Amino acid sequence: MLNIPVITVCEKSLALAFEKALVGLYEKGMRFKTQYDKEGDPLSIDCTLNLTIQEPESEPMIHMAFPGGIEELKEYVLELEGYKDHWVKNMNDPHDTRWEYTYHGRLKKYGIWMEKNGNGSAENGPFKIDQIESVIRKLSAQPFTRQAQMITWMPNLDTDCYDPPCLQSLWYRMPEDEDGIYWLNCNIRFRSNDAWGASFMNMFGFIQFNKEIIAAEVSKRTGKEVRLGRLNWQADSYHIYGKDIQLAKEMLFDRLGELSLEERTYNFTNEFINEMYNGAESRILEKIKDYDLNH
Repeated sequence: MLNIPVITVCEKSLALAFEKALVGLYEKGMRFKTQYDKEGDPLSIDCTLNLTIQEPESEPMIHMAFPGGIEELKEYVLELEGYKDHWVKNMNDPHDTRWEYTYHGRLKKYGIWMEKNGNGSAENGPFKIDQIESVIRKLSAQPFTRQAQMITWMPNLDTDCYDPPCLQSLWYRMPEDEDGIYWLNCNIRFRSNDAWGASFMNMFGFIQFNKEIIAAEVSKRTGKEVRLGRLNWQADSYHIYGKDIQLAKEMLFDRLGELSLEERTYNFTNEFINEMYNGAESRILEKIKDYDLNH
């Protein structure tokens, strides 16, 4: 019998959980081919991951060992808020090489896609469902509901898609404590999650999405304080591509014994980090504007 390893991680903060998941994958993962390998690439390292971040907003939140910077984190958060939804390509235009979907687009306008018509491009599809509004409405009416979920997978498009959505579903429920505070608990499932190249940004982005989009609006509608409870992250395939293994070794695995926790992480509440993060928005919006003008 040959079984794909299942790794379980539970830590207080994002940075600690991310690091522990990567180490667990590196030490216990299985070697696999992928459909994206180029000739000569080493095999990837793969596992199934079940990760829980007990206090998603706790420190340390930012891990230094992810291939990006603070500005890229802000850009991804804006992407999850819908700022790049219009970058999706026309599905019946073979020369259009833009994205086939965005996560926000699938959540906000599930069921539709872009197609060309006589006037340019237009939304098409059998229906359009605002799943974000549905989740907020359900949680506001019944915080204990088990029906507050969103999905991305559209079989009519994704079965034959070259790069179908990795994110599959988000599920929410809100227990209430003795002080009347709601705690937004969330399960997020990915079918495929690039552990080195994307997972930290994914996790950080959806923590901010849950806080700024879901919790904030439920609080507004109910008049109740809503805080982030635990985030459970489920990845069917949690992997490091073979081409990235050496970089991951140099940036993290080979340095764990040399660097203290403080030298491997940042506090998101650090004034300098926070200024970088919030100050990046205007540059990112200008970048999106420039892309729009040239595409």
